[in-house]
Amino acid sequence: MLSFLNSGPARLVTLLLLLQAALLYSSIRPEVIPASPALAEVPKTMGSWQLQDEGVIDPEIRQILQADDLLNRSYVNAAGAGANLFVAAFRSQRTGKAPHSPKNCLPGNGWAPLESGQYPIDVGPAGPIKVNRYVVAHGDQRSLVLYWYQSRDRVVASEYEAKFWVILDAIRLNRTDTALVRVVVPIVDRETERATQTAVDFVKSFYGILQQYLPA
Repeated sequence: MLSFLNSGPARLVTLLLLLQAALLYSSIRPEVIPASPALAEVPKTMGSWQLQDEGVIDPEIRQILQADDLLNRSYVNAAGAGANLFVAAFRSQRTGKAPHSPKNCLPGNGWAPLESGQYPIDVGPAGPIKVNRYVVAHGDQRSLVLYWYQSRDRVVASEYEAKFWVILDAIRLNRTDTALVRVVVPIVDRETERATQTAVDFVKSFYGILQQYLPA
């Protein structure tokens, strides 16, 4: 009996029970939901990137996403390259609301994944960060997609790791806020590496700014 209690499976069960008890306790307390500026106040100029178009999100899509705040903008740089920035911010996930993974949404919209993996980006003093990198196709069109989950200054690529941090933050901080950040850059003439570098440059231009619009 004592040998079983000292075994790996027993320790794992004990850890899960402790986490469950801590999560139950945290769910009883009123959640801390910090205030933050509206995403609509994100600057229209970020580094060499200028706002090109303020995207419209249909009410039906808003209902599906159930985010507390949304940003959908297209920017263009001095060289004429374009990039789309989409942010879905969730102040709380205790009511069942949670970010929708682009990994699931893109195929549903007709985009087929061609390449996938994680990609490091040096964003300066706060970095480097590791994000998801996807190459997707829709007919003859191809796009480069970068996305990640961000809670304060923590960037997570993995959906499973993001859910782990939700539980841990609920226990430690009594908070479950997070945001999905996605960047899409069209791939022109099948030059995937150029699109990747354009996306990386765009991320570097807004990363520090965006942190000011997510709860600290």
